[in-house]
Amino acid sequence: MEKTNAKDNATLPAYALDDKDLAILRLLQQNAKITVRDIASQIHLSTTPVHERIKRMEDSGIIKQYVTLVDHAKVRKGLMVICYVSLKEHNKKSGAKFIKTINELHEVIECYNISGEFDFMLKVVAENMDAYYDFHVNKLSQIENMGHLQSVFVMGIIKQTHQLVN
Repeated sequence: MEKTNAKDNATLPAYALDDKDLAILRLLQQNAKITVRDIASQIHLSTTPVHERIKRMEDSGIIKQYVTLVDHAKVRKGLMVICYVSLKEHNKKSGAKFIKTINELHEVIECYNISGEFDFMLKVVAENMDAYYDFHVNKLSQIENMGHLQSVFVMGIIKQTHQLVN
């Protein structure tokens, strides 16, 4: 898991997306396994320019990676918890150490550096409440420099998407 921020994106080469690029992104977001040939057919281009456009978007960082979305419950990770974390100390070294530790915890599937009362928001998955309790007590709470920790349990998912281009 990589940490990204506005500075990281500023170092990427400027790339103006046209309607064909956006159409390619829409199709890839719906199905990352779609073939270049199928994309070309749907957006009315030949395969070579479609392949070149995809390659350019990959090289520029617009397309970061291709993933498989998995149903949490079907892989025994049916409990989702949002954890708000504040650290005791706020300096570069302690923040970097916290981030390194979080990146090593497989139960944490997302981590955001946030503003407000808390410093970080974690998205955590576990098999059940007992597994989360074990994670909370034996891993999360034991992180050096841990200040306040608040857990919010997800009761149901109303909307979940990874599609940025519509």
